[in-house]
Amino acid sequence: MRPALPEIIPRDALGDARRRIYDAAIRTPLIRLPDGPPRLPGSPVPPEIWLKLETLQPVGSFKIRGARNAIAALDSGTLARGVYTASAGNMALGLAWCARERLIKCTAFVPESAPRAKLDKLEQLGAGIVPVPYQEWWQILQEHGFEGMPGRFIHPVADPAVMAGNGTIGSEILEDLPNLDTVLVPFGGGGLSCGIASALRHAGCRARVIGCEIETATPLTAALAAGEPRLIERTPSFVDGIGGSGLLPEMWPLVRDLLGGAAAVSLEETKSAIRTLIERVHIVAEGAGAVPVAAALSGRVPGSVICCVVSGGNIDVSVLTEILLSSR
Repeated sequence: MRPALPEIIPRDALGDARRRIYDAAIRTPLIRLPDGPPRLPGSPVPPEIWLKLETLQPVGSFKIRGARNAIAALDSGTLARGVYTASAGNMALGLAWCARERLIKCTAFVPESAPRAKLDKLEQLGAGIVPVPYQEWWQILQEHGFEGMPGRFIHPVADPAVMAGNGTIGSEILEDLPNLDTVLVPFGGGGLSCGIASALRHAGCRARVIGCEIETATPLTAALAAGEPRLIERTPSFVDGIGGSGLLPEMWPLVRDLLGGAAAVSLEETKSAIRTLIERVHIVAEGAGAVPVAAALSGRVPGSVICCVVSGGNIDVSVLTEILLSSR
């Protein structure tokens, strides 16, 4: 059953999340990308590009924040029955990590195309893995659960506790970079971008939060253009952490009111961003994590002080090797 979501993640919920998550998640560093894009027309200096490195979380992804906060909100009786989620990999990893710490059962429904690197890590964490066709996986997200499955379903996107956990990233960014004017965030379903935007708005920050997409699947761009969620045609690619078939209807009011727009980049731009992160700052990002960097480097996103949320680094070695060799 779809829950009613708040118009904005409450300030108190964000504060509670900060206190709850730090026995699992770390406060990740914010570093500047050297040699950013060229100066934009009409601007006296090139924009500063800063990187929020969620790749350094214990599971290689920001998802540990929302997973830890969601588990903390459950009572012991509920936890005893276990938890499960539907995830292409990173939310499942975050939930599995936190469930292992609590000695509770965790199961992940994953699309059949989920990358091997994430599945291997899930197995190491002791999670149950249920591969399903993409459309069945998408239906679980739409219905907020799988009929007959025991345990509590933790939605990877449309869960207020998950979004509050994600919002702690926004609070940290603002503390480290108070003069920022643009935040670029990978857009999968809106849980990360809306959590961050909520934190910035409560702090009185006027920076725009822009959802970044891969051009092979742009549900946010389509929804903003139509003024409502629309189903889209998606083409699977190595960018597996974002790029769904549409925007969940329950997320639309939050997305519409909190985000300042969308930016889509190409697969080649994303590959180039992955190479740039390795060459300049020695950071490995998965496709979704590199999309905001690709948007910043494209010069198509306005802003003089830009923060890119590098959301995760769980990429198959074979995919990474191909990307690196393709530059030669």
